[in-house]
Amino acid sequence: MKNYQVILSKSYIVEMKAENATKAKQLAEFYTGDIADISTDQDRKDYGFEIGQMICGMNEAFEVKEITHD
Repeated sequence: MKNYQVILSKSYIVEMKAENATKAKQLAEFYTGDIADISTDQDRKDYGFEIGQMICGMNEAFEVKEITHD
């Protein structure tokens, strides 16, 4: 098999409960990774937020390069 480097662009729709819109945006950016909630119980308690359903809205590969090893 050959090796490839694939560059992906993904976007998600994330439901958030937070103190305000600015906090919801910041916390969603920081505590989500690969369509998973990566926050801990302590994070949610300390910063007062909850992450609900996450939906992948776009998943598109826009560049593929074959990787060769000399």
